Amino acid sequence: MSKPDLVSIEPLRPQSMEELARHFTIHQLTMDKSTWVDAVKPLGDRVRFVQTTGFAGCPGPVMAALPRLEIVSCMGVGVDAIDLAQARTRGIAVTNTPDVLNDDVADLGIALLLMTARHLALSDRYVRDGRWKRLGNQALATKVSGKRLGIVGMGRIGKVVARRAAAFDMKISYHARNRADVSWTHCPDLVAMAREVDFMIVIVPGGPSTRGLISAQVIEALGPKGILVNVSRGSVVDEPALVDALVSGRLGGAGLDVFADEPNVPEALLPLDNVVLAPHVGSGTQETRGAMADLVVANLLAHRDGKPLLTRVP
Repeated sequence: MSKPDLVSIEPLRPQSMEELARHFTIHQLTMDKSTWVDAVKPLGDRVRFVQTTGFAGCPGPVMAALPRLEIVSCMGVGVDAIDLAQARTRGIAVTNTPDVLNDDVADLGIALLLMTARHLALSDRYVRDGRWKRLGNQALATKVSGKRLGIVGMGRIGKVVARRAAAFDMKISYHARNRADVSWTHCPDLVAMAREVDFMIVIVPGGPSTRGLISAQVIEALGPKGILVNVSRGSVVDEPALVDALVSGRLGGAGLDVFADEPNVPEALLPLDNVVLAPHVGSGTQETRGAMADLVVANLLAHRDGKPLLTRVP
């Protein structure tokens, strides 16, 4: 019996691709997005399955070139790079990998806050390039414990971030469209919250509804002693306003794991000592990426076998 055809837009780890190859005939796309539509057109009458990642997504033209498509299984929580409107219109199931990455993303958010406030990336460079010997002690940093933290988003990961922050005796408030079932303070006015906190961690979904949510006004309200950490999507922050505020000193610092045009990072950020940069590694551990890949495969096999999907996106 022949195996069903599957388009892999961006591959999973090797062992997961080997598992998929036991059950599907895989058609692997290249990294060049401009080739995707032409590559899938000849497969249009055969392909019912697509495997992708949150970064690569599944653009509308690719989806349109696959008239028999039934499922897009995505490794990652964010599905803003998938044409969800077309998927809903055509009845195409979209799955993602929630929950299994909550700890890692929350850990990184707290780590970026600590690294930025305590100048740890700078400290590493200070020792390595001999400044400690030449110049003596490094300039003093900012305390984290006991400070005021504003969390933008109080979903699965936001709640884990808050629990981590509570262990640092931080006073926690959060901004979300709706009040969550938590004990922390809900702030419906994001600018007002930014004005009242010392640090802000952003963990909301990407997409049109959150584009530019962290506006120039929010950044100005956070102020020259404030620190912004973004572990959500680059699109959520007004990046030019952020860069301008960091360069001018109107924002105290930033810990950034995501950017508007990844993997391109604004050149103006690279020499700044008040910024910690990471290459979108929120879920980047062996354990979590493995669990995410396993969930992608499980959803594809469930659909193939006519079983309920494990993590379908509403």
